[in-house]
Amino acid sequence: MYQYDQYDELLVRERVAEFRDQVARRISGELSEEEFLPLRLQNGLYMQKHAYMLRVAIPYGLLSARQLRMLAHIARTYDKGYGHFTTRQNIQYNWIQLEQAPDILADLATVNMHAIQTSGNCVRNITTEQFAGVAQDELIDPRPLAEILRQWSTLNPEFAFLPRKFKIALSSSAEDRAAVRMHDVGIYLHQNSAGEKVLKVFAGGGLGRTPILSSLIREDLPWQHMLTYVEAVLRVYNRYGRRDNKYKARIKILVKTLGADVFAKEVEEEWAHLKDGPATLTEQEYERVARHFQRAHYEQLPDEDTDHQRHLAEDKRFAQWVKRNTQPHKVAGYTAVTLSTKPGAAVPPGDVTAEQMDLIADWSEQFGFGEVRIAHEQNVILPDIRKKDLYALWQLASSAGLGTANLGLLTDMIACPGGDYCSLANARSLPIAQAIAQRFDDLDYLLDLGDLSLNISGCINACGHHHMGNIGILGVDKNGEEWYQVTIGGAQGNNSAIGKIIGPSFRAEEMPSVIERLVLTFSECRIQDEAFIDTLTRVGIEPFKTGVYGHAEQAS
Repeated sequence: MYQYDQYDELLVRERVAEFRDQVARRISGELSEEEFLPLRLQNGLYMQKHAYMLRVAIPYGLLSARQLRMLAHIARTYDKGYGHFTTRQNIQYNWIQLEQAPDILADLATVNMHAIQTSGNCVRNITTEQFAGVAQDELIDPRPLAEILRQWSTLNPEFAFLPRKFKIALSSSAEDRAAVRMHDVGIYLHQNSAGEKVLKVFAGGGLGRTPILSSLIREDLPWQHMLTYVEAVLRVYNRYGRRDNKYKARIKILVKTLGADVFAKEVEEEWAHLKDGPATLTEQEYERVARHFQRAHYEQLPDEDTDHQRHLAEDKRFAQWVKRNTQPHKVAGYTAVTLSTKPGAAVPPGDVTAEQMDLIADWSEQFGFGEVRIAHEQNVILPDIRKKDLYALWQLASSAGLGTANLGLLTDMIACPGGDYCSLANARSLPIAQAIAQRFDDLDYLLDLGDLSLNISGCINACGHHHMGNIGILGVDKNGEEWYQVTIGGAQGNNSAIGKIIGPSFRAEEMPSVIERLVLTFSECRIQDEAFIDTLTRVGIEPFKTGVYGHAEQAS
C-alpha cells in the first residue's frame, strides 16, 4: 500500500481548498456553468441525468482498509448508500449535490484520496493489473513505476489541456490482465536476456466510435527512460492531435492517420531532446518510491493446508469458488481472492453498498494485511489471503452477496451505468444485464460453458468496453427507441481483439434470447472444453449469425 508523503498531502489539501472556492463562486453566480465546467471536470465532477456524479481516483486500483471505509462513509452520507466501481479502477457516486462536493473531497483528503484528473482532457488514472505485486506469473512489480507516472502526470501543466483524454496502463505479468492494448499508451514491463528491466511501449489504442488496438512503437526501452519517452509521446500528440473535432481528437486517430511507423519516428525525434534529461529515472528514485509501499509480513506456510483440502473435498460450491475466484500467489500458502460484485439479477455490475465496503475492509484486516484492490472488471480483490482462511472468508462473503463463483463466466459482466444515469447514453445497460443474469441463473450451467466474457455499453463511448467482450452489447438509438447491437469475437489480454458486429440490432426484450442463441450455437460447435473465443476462431462468425437470425443472409 503506497503511503503519501508531505508533498502529496499538501497538494491534495490545497486542491480541496481551491475547489471549495470554485464551487462557492459557481453557486453565487460569479462563475457561469461554461466557466465552471472545466474546473469541475478536472475534479471528477460530472452533471448527469439526475444529479452530479463524482468520480474518485483509486490509483492503479489500490486501497487500504481505512480508505475503503471512507468510501463507505461517503456512500452512506452523501449518496444513496452505494458506489459504482469502474473499468478504470475508480469509484463513482451518482447522487451528489454540488454544495456537498467540497466536503466530500475534504473527507477524502483525510485518507489521502482525491478526484484529481478523473476527468478532463488530461492524463487520467494510471492503471495496472489487480494482482500487481503478488501474482505468481509476474516478472516485476509494476506499482512503483505506476506511482512514478502518477506523480509525474498529476497537475503537469504541459499536459493539462490535451486534445482529448489520455489513459495509460502498465503490465508485467505473463498474462496481460491490464488490457494494455486498448489504452492511449500501454507499457509492458519485462526483463531482457541480460536480466535488465526494459519496456515495450504501445500507442494509439482506444475504444469508442473507432475501436483500435494500440501499435508497438518502441521495444526494449530501458526502464529509466519511461518518463522521458511517455513525455515524447504526449508532446507529439499535443502538437499534432486534432482539436477541431472531438470525435477525431484521440491519439488513436493520429497514430492511424500517420501510420504507426511515422508516429514512432516523430516520437523518437522528440525523445532525442529529452533523453538522459532531468526526468530520467534512477535506481535511487525507483527505490525511494518503492519504499513508500508497505511490505506485507508473510508467514512461512506450507503451500497446501490440510483443513483447506478437506473443505475442498467436502463442499462442492466452495471448491467451485476456489477454482474460479482465486489467483496463484507468489508466496507459498497464500492466494489472491476476487470478490464478485455480480451475484445475479438483483445487483448492477460493479455496485457495492456501504455495508459491503465496510465488511470488505474488515475482512482485509482479519484475513490479510489491510489491503484491497479494484479490478478492471469491476470486482474487488483481497490480495493476501492464507489458504487456511479461505473457507471462513468464503462463508462470510457468500452471506454478504460477494461470494459468487462466476469470475470469468457469462454473468461476470462488465456494464456501464448507461441510460439510467448517464446523459450521454443512448440506451440503458443495467436492465439488459439484469435480464441476462435472470436467464442464466444456473451456476452449474455457466461453469460448464467456461470462460465467456460479456460487456455492455449504453453508448458509442464504450465505457463498458463492449468491443473487448467475447460477446459485446452496444445500446443504440432508433427514432427515440432503445435498440442493442451485438458484436462477438472481442478479447482482452495477450490475444486482444476487437469484436465484429453480427448484424442488425435488437429490441431490449429480445436480448436474453439473443444471448441464449449465441450460447446454444457455441455449445453445438464446441469441441470438448473449448472456450467460446476459441470455438469462434475455429468455426468463424457465420454459424453464430445463422443461430441468431435464422440464416446468414439476414445478418449481412
